[in-house]
Amino acid sequence: MKRQITSTKKEDGVITAICNSTKWWSPVSTSQAIREIENKTYRYYVRIGFDEVDIHVVNGANGKYLRTDRDKTERNNLLELPDC
Repeated sequence: MKRQITSTKKEDGVITAICNSTKWWSPVSTSQAIREIENKTYRYYVRIGFDEVDIHVVNGANGKYLRTDRDKTERNNLLELPDC
């Protein structure tokens, strides 16, 4: 099952939740989304033009975080989404 992300909640440049204001399940905390992606419960994505760009879990120096697939731009698709 897939879920489109249209906005994010941020604190000090860190995404703390992902959202879609038209859906009953929104918002979803970053930690919950990480669990759901790792368990393959949901596939989260953002829409860039006509493309669906998947959100993946990345193991960083400070722990796990969410990141989109590389697309044709250098932008950070999740941080550039409006606030929820």
